[in-house]
Order: sequence, then structure tokens, then C-alpha cells
Amino acid sequence: MTLIKTFTEGDEIIGFYLLKNAIIKQTNSTPPKDYFDFVLADTSGEIPAKLWEVSPVDKETYFPMMLVKVQGLVQMYREKPQMKINRIRKATEEDGYTLTDFIRSAPIQPVDLVHMIKQTAASIQDSEVRSVVEFCVCKVEERLMHYPAAKGMHHAYYAGLAYHICRMLELGEFVAKQRPFLNLDLIKAGIILHDIAKPEEMNAELGIVTEYSFKGKLLGHISLAANWIIEAAIALGLDISSEKIVILQHLVLSHHNLGEWGSPVQPQIPEAVALHYIDTLDAKLQAVEDALDSTPDSEEWTQPLRIIENKPIYRMRK
Repeated sequence: MTLIKTFTEGDEIIGFYLLKNAIIKQTNSTPPKDYFDFVLADTSGEIPAKLWEVSPVDKETYFPMMLVKVQGLVQMYREKPQMKINRIRKATEEDGYTLTDFIRSAPIQPVDLVHMIKQTAASIQDSEVRSVVEFCVCKVEERLMHYPAAKGMHHAYYAGLAYHICRMLELGEFVAKQRPFLNLDLIKAGIILHDIAKPEEMNAELGIVTEYSFKGKLLGHISLAANWIIEAAIALGLDISSEKIVILQHLVLSHHNLGEWGSPVQPQIPEAVALHYIDTLDAKLQAVEDALDSTPDSEEWTQPLRIIENKPIYRMRK
């Protein structure tokens, strides 16, 4: 099977791929004609694809999160590769492929990632902080095994959220050791809690976000997690106005730093400052790593990355 990462302009492709997205659009012609705007994916990356001749049967046949066999031509459009699909059909059981063959996932087993998160939560010395964190983890433990951290910005794959949290915990341990004035319990708690409500914010299947949930659209993961902290405090018989509960909420509410990025308040305790930059460092470096991994070896530059102000990344020659 030809990996998407290796596609180059002019390649004639025949193969099986995951249909990650499928939207009916219309051409600018008169009269306008329907066409399918697809996104095909495999473990190496994804590519936009167009099916220009669309029948009524096609509209009832092709939906996201299914496997398809396609025959198409790789073309360049606005300096980006895309595929013109000439033929397409649904994959059958006889083809011998499953969805998991095409799903990109974290490089560490999900069960090990979730174990690390739970183990770290249990290591928090402050019993009240530990209880709140464990309460929130318990709400999403099963979904942590497979949920992505985002729809497309960073860690957007199977178990990406748990992987993001674990990589941040590694950075947090280093930062707290280098800066002993930081409260390690709060660093651990903030890292585990900051995105803990992502599984409530997004609807996802096999690590791919299909859409944002009703609560996700109206509240967002930051507000949801802050509410979960209050819910935990009430369930545990803790004072919701206590310094610890308010600080845990502040860590979550401020971790995006700016209002235009989703935070209602800016970091105003040392651990919140650290959390914001630990989150930013891991998210941006992972996006860069993922872009390099999914860029064809023949290309020197990645596609522009929205997470770093739409700048491409240059790959140095070895």
C-alpha cells in the first residue's frame, strides 16, 4: 500500500484509505454541480481529495470513518497536494483491512499512558488536591484510552490526549526540579486537569474528532473542567470557596493565557504560568514533529502550521 506521506505530484494511486471526512459541496459553474470534498488518511498522514462526478447513490454511500478503495491522480492545488478521484468503492470484509490499520495513534500504548496519569495523580501529596484530581480522572478514564487532544491542532490521533498529558508531566517534573519554588502538587494537578474535559467537549471515534459536542460548543473544555472541580469538591465534602479549590480552578481557567485563546483569566500564580508554557511547548513541538513525520522525504518544507502562526518548518539536510 502506498503511504500518503510518499505521494508526489503525478502519482497514479490505487489503494485503500480511511475516509476521514466527506462533505458535499457545489461547483461555481452554472448550473452548479455537486461534488464530494473528501479527506483520505492513513497512519502516515492525510490528503484532501475530490470526487467531481457524484451520483445520488454516492451521496448515500460515502460517510466519514469508513474504509474505501480509490483510484486517483495526485495533483497540486495552491502548492498543496490533493487527489482527483477517478474511481471509488467501499472496502469489503474480503479486502482484509480494518479501520485500525489506518488509524494513527500515540507511540506509547494507551494502557501505559493512562497508568502513568493515575500513578501521578496518586503521588500528589496533598490529600484534598489528590482526591479532586482522581475524581476528575475517573470521569473520563475509559475515554482517555483513545481520545485525541484536539481536532487538528496537536496530538490529533488515537490516545493523543493521554500522550499529551504524559509528555507534559515529564516536562513538569523537570521544571519543578529546576525551579524548586514551584509547588509540584499543583504542577501535577494542573497538567492532569487542564484538558481533562476534552472527551466531553468533542465527539471522537478511533482518535478522530467528528464534531464538537453540544456542551463543547456552548461551554468548552476549560469551563467544563472548572465545573468538574466544583463537582468533585461537593462530592468529597470540601469547601468550594477554599483556597485549594479556587487555585485548581484558576490553573484550568488560565492555561490558555489569553481571552482570544479561550482563557477567561490570565495566569496569576507561579504554577499557572508554568502550566501555560509547559502546555504550549509540548503542543507546538508535537505539531512540528507530526508535520515533519507526515511530510514526504523529498520535501524540504512542511505545510504551514496554524499553531505556529502559519509558518512552515524547514527540514535540515543530514
